[in-house]
Amino acid sequence: MIQVKKLWKRFGRREAVRGISFEVRKGEVLGFLGPNGAGKSTTMRMITGFLTPTSGTAVVDGFDVTTDPVPVRQRLGYLPENAPVYGDMSVRNFLRFIAEMRGYTGAGRDARADAAIQKCFLGNVSHQTIDTLSRGYRQRVCFAQAILHDPPALIMDEPTEGLDPNQKHVVRNMIRQMGSEKVIILSTHILEEVEAICSRVIIISDGVLVADCTPAELKRRSPTGRLDDVFRQLTVTEDVSELSRKEVA
Repeated sequence: MIQVKKLWKRFGRREAVRGISFEVRKGEVLGFLGPNGAGKSTTMRMITGFLTPTSGTAVVDGFDVTTDPVPVRQRLGYLPENAPVYGDMSVRNFLRFIAEMRGYTGAGRDARADAAIQKCFLGNVSHQTIDTLSRGYRQRVCFAQAILHDPPALIMDEPTEGLDPNQKHVVRNMIRQMGSEKVIILSTHILEEVEAICSRVIIISDGVLVADCTPAELKRRSPTGRLDDVFRQLTVTEDVSELSRKEVA
């Protein structure tokens, strides 16, 4: 389980995240939504321990990220936006390297790499160097490094960004298959993705949580029954509304 407790993050005078709290349990796939600059990536980076909260904390499987960051990272798989890889390494050697960084050696290291290759359907490219792969395959390699140690929780920032429809279908299926076994949080701008794979939705706007419900419950909050309409209702700020009015005029 992941518990987020009154997370705040300030960058100078700017408050990027303002007192966000929520819980995610095993078997839930949580869609984490919000407009650009809302604080999604900042929140995810605080949960994973890559950013220190100004105040508040997150607890992963009983471990507090502010006091026990190493056990937290051991229990998380993290797929950041534009995840870094070593392009001159083959897929298999890169995943063996990641396994070594996770503390696996010898046969255990190779078994972890091979299992990740199988789960992410990378067998036919496992001996290619990463910089020769299509964007879809590179994204699957990044996904493989996130699940290699079989963590109980996964956090993914825009996992299907830039993929074509077929590639999105493959990645979504991988997420859906793991959803019953793990705690999953994924950030996305693709509302159809929320309906396809998420059992729950959180929306933040200007660093504040403005919705926490199922996709079906969210749609019922809109007269049109469309997710994009209710998303705009909850997240359009006064300055954006004014800009829209000027464009129409």
